[in-house]
Amino acid sequence: MIYMLSAGEASGDLHASQLISALRNRDPQARFCFLGGDLMAEAAGCAPLIHYRDMAYMGFVDVVRHLPQVRRNLAAATSLLRRVKPDALILVDYPSFNLRLAAEAKKIGIPVFYYISPKAWAWKEWRVKDISRLCNYVLSILPFEPEFYASHGYDRCLYVGNPSVEEIDSRLAAAPSTDDFRQKNSLPAKPIIAIVPGSRVSEIRSNLPVMLDAVRPLTQKYQPVIAAAPGIDPSLYPADINRVEGQTTDLMACATAALVTSGTASLEAALAGVPQIVCYRHSGSRIFYNIMERVLKIPFVSLPNLIAGREVVPELLLHKCTPSAVLHALVNILPDHPGREEQLNGYAAVRYCLGTNPAASTAAAKILAEINLNQ
Repeated sequence: MIYMLSAGEASGDLHASQLISALRNRDPQARFCFLGGDLMAEAAGCAPLIHYRDMAYMGFVDVVRHLPQVRRNLAAATSLLRRVKPDALILVDYPSFNLRLAAEAKKIGIPVFYYISPKAWAWKEWRVKDISRLCNYVLSILPFEPEFYASHGYDRCLYVGNPSVEEIDSRLAAAPSTDDFRQKNSLPAKPIIAIVPGSRVSEIRSNLPVMLDAVRPLTQKYQPVIAAAPGIDPSLYPADINRVEGQTTDLMACATAALVTSGTASLEAALAGVPQIVCYRHSGSRIFYNIMERVLKIPFVSLPNLIAGREVVPELLLHKCTPSAVLHALVNILPDHPGREEQLNGYAAVRYCLGTNPAASTAAAKILAEINLNQ
C-alpha cells in the first residue's frame, strides 16, 4: 500500500517517523510519500516533498507574512496527492494546513486518518465539524479526547496511547548518570535547574529572560542549564549560561527541577520525573490573558494537568509569569519543600491515565484494519 503523511513541525516529524516504522512492520511492501522532516525521511527511505522547516509558520501574523509559501506548499501537496492517489492520507497535527489537504483527499475518495489531532478541546471547537466531515478516524494520543469528540457527536476517535511514554522511557533507560552528564557537557559539580524555553524563536525570546531572571537568586547553589532547540541560532541564547542541544531528556533526568514552556515538554518533564514550573510569558499582557480566559474552553493549559484532570504542576501564564512569581513557585518544588512530593505524586496519576499502549503500533494496526475493511 501507499501512505501519504503530512507533518509540519519537529514533534510531528518524530511521531510520524515512528508511525512509518510501525506501518512498515505490518505492511512490508509499504511505500511512503510525505511532508515532514529528517526522521520521517530515515524511516521512509526517501526525501520529503516539503521539509517542515519550510512549513512551520505559527500564529496569524507569521502565516500572513508567509502566505505565498503556504499556498505553494498546499498546491504541491495537493498535486502529489492527486498524482499518487495513496491508500491513506495520515495527518499529524498542523491543522490549518492539514484540514485543507484532507478536503482535497475527500474529493477524490482517499481515506483520511488524523494521528495527533488538533486541540479542538482547547479552542476552535468548530474544527470538530471539519474533522467529522473529512476524517475516517482520529487516532488520539490524549486519553480525554475520545470523550470530548463523542460529546460533539463524533464517535470515530480512538485513544491509541501516548508516544511520549515510550520515547521518554527509552531515553531514560539510556540516560547517563548525573556525573557523566556533567562531565560530557563540561558542567560544574552543582545541582542543575533545567531551563526549557521552547523550540520556536518567539517562545524563546518571550520565556527565556524571565526564566533566567527567576533562577538568578539561586545560582550560588544551583546552575541553570538551557535545553537549546535544534535549528535555532545560538546567538539567541546568552553566552554566559551553559546549554546543551539534543539532550533535553538527559538534562531533565539529571536536573533537580525544571522551568518549562507549556507544550509537549511539560509532559516529557512529568514522565522524566523532574518537578517543574510551567512558564508561558508570550506578550505578558493582562488584557490578552483575560481574552484567552474567555476563549479557552479548558481549566488548564499544560498537558500533565489536563491529563490528570487537576493541577499537578503550577502554571504561570502571561502577566502572571514574572521572575518573582516563577522564583517563588520554583523554591516550593526544590528538595525539602512541600510542593516537591505533591508534584511527584501527581506524576504517578499522569502515567496511570496515559496507560502503556504502544501508540504508533496501535495506530498502524487501526489504519490497516480500516483500509482493509473498506476495500
